Amino acid sequence: MYLTYYNGTWSEGNTPLVGAMDHSFWLGSSVFDGARALHGHLPDLRPHLQRVIDSADKLGMRCPLSVDEMEVLVREGVARFPADAELYIRPLVFATEGFLIPVPDKAAFVLTLFDAPLPPFSGFSACLSTLRRPDNSMAPTDAKASALYANTSRALREAKARGFDNAILLDAGGAVTEFASSNLFLVTGDGAVVTPALNGTFLAGITRARVMALLAGEGIVVEERTVRVDELATAREIFSTGNYGKVTPCTRFEGHEMAAGPVAAKARALYLAFTETT
Repeated sequence: MYLTYYNGTWSEGNTPLVGAMDHSFWLGSSVFDGARALHGHLPDLRPHLQRVIDSADKLGMRCPLSVDEMEVLVREGVARFPADAELYIRPLVFATEGFLIPVPDKAAFVLTLFDAPLPPFSGFSACLSTLRRPDNSMAPTDAKASALYANTSRALREAKARGFDNAILLDAGGAVTEFASSNLFLVTGDGAVVTPALNGTFLAGITRARVMALLAGEGIVVEERTVRVDELATAREIFSTGNYGKVTPCTRFEGHEMAAGPVAAKARALYLAFTETT
């Protein structure tokens, strides 16, 4: 089920929005964010809503709604689903006018909620992509810009053609950045928990930050540093964090098989417990 709010009205299905000359349709000026409703709980909702405002600003648009106004709509939409629903919440801002440069105040807002059950803790496979993440001198990597997802889609298509579920991308210098669709963590051979340091080539995930804080509360320090490709081939664990799956183990990287390990399991349990407090 898709439930969409646009221009004062709720509707079901894939609601038509844009015209042939809209800047977003023609030139890619749209941003979005993803939040979650899990059995009525809304973990880190407001940071996700604030980020869509910030992302719009970075692409030269002004989000027409405040965080408070968006939160009211989200809660109204969630209430229209069953109490035990697991939903994806997607606020999106898109430019409607402008030639090459979007007109800042001619930006529209649309909110879509849809059923998206949390994936099971069963693991996925990943390969090394031939593609790279751009840095912030090449693309708006500090925003959750829709235009960046062409790179993600290409990497996923490449991975699936090779028989893998996901891909790991490097930056221009050859360091590990993230999975095609989520942030990356690993547990090294000596037991250190590591995630790639933010370097302007990938978005600082809200779930990533939450998991790091939750692990720190249990005395598990996550080291942020440059990660080399060869470390993936010897890792005890690799797992992802992101809005869709929250915490999900990678159980095969190329030919290297791993169990869904205790750190990932701990991170998932801590995160799900955290959602009960929201």
